[in-house]
Amino acid sequence: MQKSQTRTAARPQSPMQWVSWTALGIIGSALVAVGVVRADEPKMIKSHGYSFYGDLKYPADYTHFDYVNPDAPKGGEISLSTLGTFDSMNPYSRKGRGGALSYMMYESLLGEGTANEAAPADVYGEAYCLLCESLEYPETKDWVIFYMRKDAKFSNGDPVTAHDIAFSHNLLLDQGLQSYADAVRKRIPKVEVIDDHTIKFYFTDGISRRSLIDQVGGVPAWSRKWFEETGARLDESRLTTSPGSGPYVVEDVDVNRRIVYKRNPDYWGKDLPFNVGRNNFDRIRVEYFGDENSALEAFKAGEYTFKVEGNSKNWATAYDFPKLDAGYVVKEEVPDGAPPSPSGIVFNLGREVLQDKRVREAVSLGFNFEWTNESLQYGLFEQRASFTQDTPLMATGVPEGAELAFLQSLGDLVPPEMLNEEVRMPHTSKPERLLDRRNARRAMKLLDEAGWAVGDDGKRRNAAGEPLRLTFLLNSAGSATLSAVVENFMSNLTAMGIDAVLEKVDSSQYTSRERDRDYDLVFDAYAAFLGTGTGLHQRYGSEAAEYSLFNPAGLASPLVDAIIDASLQAKTSEEEEATLKALDRALRYEFIMIPAWYKDSYWTVYYDMYEHPADQPPYGLGYIDWWWHNAEKEAALKAAGALR
Repeated sequence: MQKSQTRTAARPQSPMQWVSWTALGIIGSALVAVGVVRADEPKMIKSHGYSFYGDLKYPADYTHFDYVNPDAPKGGEISLSTLGTFDSMNPYSRKGRGGALSYMMYESLLGEGTANEAAPADVYGEAYCLLCESLEYPETKDWVIFYMRKDAKFSNGDPVTAHDIAFSHNLLLDQGLQSYADAVRKRIPKVEVIDDHTIKFYFTDGISRRSLIDQVGGVPAWSRKWFEETGARLDESRLTTSPGSGPYVVEDVDVNRRIVYKRNPDYWGKDLPFNVGRNNFDRIRVEYFGDENSALEAFKAGEYTFKVEGNSKNWATAYDFPKLDAGYVVKEEVPDGAPPSPSGIVFNLGREVLQDKRVREAVSLGFNFEWTNESLQYGLFEQRASFTQDTPLMATGVPEGAELAFLQSLGDLVPPEMLNEEVRMPHTSKPERLLDRRNARRAMKLLDEAGWAVGDDGKRRNAAGEPLRLTFLLNSAGSATLSAVVENFMSNLTAMGIDAVLEKVDSSQYTSRERDRDYDLVFDAYAAFLGTGTGLHQRYGSEAAEYSLFNPAGLASPLVDAIIDASLQAKTSEEEEATLKALDRALRYEFIMIPAWYKDSYWTVYYDMYEHPADQPPYGLGYIDWWWHNAEKEAALKAAGALR
């Protein structure tokens, strides 16, 4: 994207006026060139894929995605690890803890990749037909028709029909997440099955057309026949799985120990251009472990063969064992071109004490990134500042040009400091000692101003004598390094006079309490964004702030809502960029979390029998998608005793 230029014309007086400013000029030019088009005759678009602006990288006759190896051999097994427990193979319910990759058997009209890898992974904001062969919609995007592939089948041999798609859409509304259902009902009032392989979705008048076609095109396809015959519900915890139409099926489930998926030899879509060079493993095995150390030792022993390392201590110190020295194990950094997840220490804004930004500021000053990075993380990370870190959508400095014009159009919703001061950046600390004295003094002054005075016992209390107590919820099965980071952070809070309580709970309790937002502080993440969409409301908006699983802070900001609304009305990529820069600036101003660390690469370690394309795409690692198995290398590892 190119940087938008400062406007010289009179500034629009509202977000809606601002959004349409550029569009007016475009429309005017178009009228001169082609004449007025009747309102009842919108241009019709029929395509093999979809993007909001209509531009697609891959033509209708594409043979495969550019980054895959179309000649990749099929076969072998890739085995992975995860921590914790599971008690369900239904990942679409709030009840229970879903098994790893349990959503990977299901496809949609506009396809996603295996294990939710974006497809294709070398572009953003484009989707291509999978269960459909084409889609058709008017230029106004008031509705969309999908023409489905007649050879698509579920793993039990039943055809995938438009009736299944309509059933799946309605099942999500009736039994899915409330935040999802509430959002979709407002935007998609009707679905019509035209015939067995043709389905039409209607969209509500007067709303943004953003994310509507993407939304209905991305619904997982479930078998209506299976749900009706079994009486199963989407909102229940269960170990049985409905048949999917995807390349893999469940082979074995051993609760809390392992899950094995096998390639469906009768997979209907194996020869589609969408799938060429993908889905290359015969089996995908996931092993469960109770803690990180057990998982690491099991990898060294060859109990599983591929690991994405997230622990900096392990990356720096743990991979010096004989198999790696002998070349049997590969340690590789793979570039990651996507913005990092906006992770960090999240404030629960539902807690009255944390609604005071001065308290949040003070608490944040107890986090010493520089000491943490050097002392606990081997200096391997950078500190994240933005929700769109290192992308063209990252807000910098003071707003200017199109971003400034847009923010000014929002009027009194925008605090003056957002217009006149530089965008919020994380505080800096000295790495020499855990408690930075300068930051501690600033924090204690803020707490005094907020009415939390230090008593004779060194504890901070309000005027009613109530202590300032903050509870941090942590998963006991998580990273030992994260646990150490949190423990040191909490010790700094204690030194400030805060009654800081660390609650370590097992995986099932953690999942339940996280869903119920039963915490003051938690290490969590939001979703990064490279474009606009109605999902921004579910993640950052007020409409589902009280219960959305994707908004762990419970953020409800009229300013953020207005920016998202305006971004959904953007008519050009330049307008969209300006609104999303403003969104990043506003989210940082609202200060819902203490930003954590990030890196711009994946840390992978694997037994030397896996290969990948030389040029990896920017938006995915793809190790169970477009990597492949080398049978000769596996045989050599076994002959050398490196693998059983």
